[in-house]
Amino acid sequence: MKKSIRKWLTILIPLFLGIAIIWYQFSSLTPSEIDKIKNSFQKANYFYILLSLVIACGAYWSRAYRWKYALNHLGYQTHFYNNFCTVSVSYLVNLTVPRSGEISRAALIRKYENVPFDKAFGTIVAERFVDLMIFFLFVFISFILQFDTLYQFLVDKNVSLKTILLFIGIGFLLFVLFLLIWIYAEWNIIKKLKQKLAGLTEGMASIFRMKNKWNYLFHSFFIWFCYLLMFYVTIFAMPETANMGFDIVVMGFIFGSLAVGFTNGGLGAYPLSIALILSLYGISNDVGTAFGWLVWTSQTLLTIVLGLASYLFLPIANKNK
Repeated sequence: MKKSIRKWLTILIPLFLGIAIIWYQFSSLTPSEIDKIKNSFQKANYFYILLSLVIACGAYWSRAYRWKYALNHLGYQTHFYNNFCTVSVSYLVNLTVPRSGEISRAALIRKYENVPFDKAFGTIVAERFVDLMIFFLFVFISFILQFDTLYQFLVDKNVSLKTILLFIGIGFLLFVLFLLIWIYAEWNIIKKLKQKLAGLTEGMASIFRMKNKWNYLFHSFFIWFCYLLMFYVTIFAMPETANMGFDIVVMGFIFGSLAVGFTNGGLGAYPLSIALILSLYGISNDVGTAFGWLVWTSQTLLTIVLGLASYLFLPIANKNK
């Protein structure tokens, strides 16, 4: 009973949060601004939206191809179409419960390629770690380049630099404390967890010992290059955003990526974060909102189409195994 309640809460809380954000965003718009948003959708150049979706497919392909290096290192020769389809399904599942797609991806590759769940999941966690480091690199460079703009925004919102540094410091100390407990503690519960996570640890460590680690890292950077590029080309879909500087694009990309984790696939949160960031650079609220929804809607539709097609294709492609 408790597990069932917990499961539904993990689905409903992000969903209701997304709905609340949508309500907040559109309730703050005037009827004139809503009409402008509708007009922006009608006049948008959808060639650039389609181009962004093609680039997004390149990121899907690269993520599936990168995965084979980690799995091969563990001794599992998987078929590329299974890698690609399980990745696509995982993105679809993430639209329901944030970050639940990783579990479904490991479960599907176990079903169709006989890769143990814990080892497969370990390689996925390792991927997320590498992706997170690359994302932090984006954040670090962008925040240095845009420090004055962001600092002024925080000042306007009455958020002091000391408060931000305090939270960062507390988070860092807690992380260090966790690592020390995990490495040196002799508690029974820690020992049991280490035993259960042995396969997971092996999967994570595989990227540091694999033969093709440089190819793995190349695909890791290529994936994020595709992510940034597919966001960049969408600015040309609207005349009001076509002349945005690349520095603005990068900031929008970063905050949009962060927003995806707050709700189901970024529902509500993604368009709102895009509108807020663009407003810092003088782009009107209706234009920023229209642009955010245009990008989010197109990417979400791609996720749904690829995910459903892959889910249907998997049992057909593996029927004779």
